[in-house]
Amino acid sequence: MTGPEDSESIDVPLPTERLATTALQALQVDKELSPLVRRDLAVVPAPDLGDAQLLRVEYRATTNRMLRVAVNSFMDSLKLVVEVMEQLDVDVLEEQQKQQQQQQQQQQQQTENTIQAT
Repeated sequence: MTGPEDSESIDVPLPTERLATTALQALQVDKELSPLVRRDLAVVPAPDLGDAQLLRVEYRATTNRMLRVAVNSFMDSLKLVVEVMEQLDVDVLEEQQKQQQQQQQQQQQQTENTIQAT
């Protein structure tokens, strides 16, 4: 991009680094449609917020209008990502997977014990 640029920086606080990284990975997939807009995403520590992390989004665009459209679109995507994380938190899925693995291990152990007993 050449010429003057308008810019905007947005910090989104999230309670853990894992959630911030998950949001980052989900949002990074969608690239800006216009070559006149640039977006950089990063996870940075949140000062004075304990374990919380900030999802930092920096936008640069050639016009205010392009910047506004890009930020509005990003906010819609962010809203969706946060809603999905609230409904399907990764910890819940990991816990279910651990329980399934433990059940499989117990079944396998029972099978081995039965074979050894005969």
